[in-house]
Amino acid sequence: MRSRKVNLSTMIFLMILQGAAMMLLFSWYMEFSHGGHAPSDRKVHVLLLSSWRSGSSFLGQAFSQHPSVFYLMEPAWHVWNILFDKGLKVLRMAVRDLFRGMFQCDFSVMEAYLPEQHNVSALFMWFESRALCSPPACPLTPRNQLSNQTRCKKACDARGLQLAQDACSTYSHVVLKEVRFLELESLYPLLQDPHLDIRIIHLVRDPRAVLRSREAVAEGLARGSAIVLEQKNIPTVELQYKVMQEICRSHVRINERAILKPPPFLEGRYKMVRYEDVARNPLEEMNDIYEFVGLEMTPELGEWIYHVTHGRGKGSQREAFKITSRNAADVSQAWRSTLPHEKVKRIQEVCKGAMSLLGYRTVDSEEEQKSLEIDLLVPRELI
Repeated sequence: MRSRKVNLSTMIFLMILQGAAMMLLFSWYMEFSHGGHAPSDRKVHVLLLSSWRSGSSFLGQAFSQHPSVFYLMEPAWHVWNILFDKGLKVLRMAVRDLFRGMFQCDFSVMEAYLPEQHNVSALFMWFESRALCSPPACPLTPRNQLSNQTRCKKACDARGLQLAQDACSTYSHVVLKEVRFLELESLYPLLQDPHLDIRIIHLVRDPRAVLRSREAVAEGLARGSAIVLEQKNIPTVELQYKVMQEICRSHVRINERAILKPPPFLEGRYKMVRYEDVARNPLEEMNDIYEFVGLEMTPELGEWIYHVTHGRGKGSQREAFKITSRNAADVSQAWRSTLPHEKVKRIQEVCKGAMSLLGYRTVDSEEEQKSLEIDLLVPRELI
């Protein structure tokens, strides 16, 4: 009888051991079947959510140049460009489905929005992605080096999207920058998808600075403005204010939904960032942002971030869509000396709620507006 008990115990132990060995072999198989990289459902998926002219291109580049990041700039541009007359509800659903595929490195979801015969260059601002200038997408730039966009344009325009898809699967982080989400609810199915680990970085900027920047490139933003306003016929003199009102309302909706009563699947996955905080303390703020998504600052990136934010440039209309070396703190305050006070008063009226929520003080006179010793940024701990 004792012999049978020993044999039974031994058999149970061996079965447990065998099961553990099979699980270990399976995990090894999964790892090596993905080229030695983590399978897609272990990636971190980052959405840089912002609005037009809010400094999101700089933040996007701070991610794009990171050696662990596969980055794309505004994939929803393609959806809005093709379906511009379908209304915001249709666009929200289409963009959500596009992002589900892109986060999982399935580039076939782009086919409906591209010409039948296309290169990587069919992707909006593709050369902004260091990953598309590096192996395996392109041999030009080693993955631990910063990319040169001019050289990338000339050397890395591959046929089709297969190399881009292959590259995406080899990175630990997939980062998509987008200015076309005006609410969070359409993202809920993605946030609840067990194959996605989404982190949302919500970048906001002083609406007065955004208005000044938008006015410089109004023609380039015309289609987006029409979509935001649901194609309403707005008098030209009021157009930018109506657009800004909708954008400010969207920032309030997003922030309140994520902070006040977030659904369980959103808790701990949202971080609001003010452009002005980044402009004042770029290295400290970027360290915090990287930490939020599980990345580490590299010496090369630290130098690049410092150089880009501590230049002598003030920015110009010609450079409106470029990342150049500028004094970021000065750029963030430029509206105070250049935007007429009547416009400042008007934008403060239409964005009053957003400015209060996000920590931007209003000004009551032109003198107060132009007195730079008056700090209009509410300390973050007080908002």
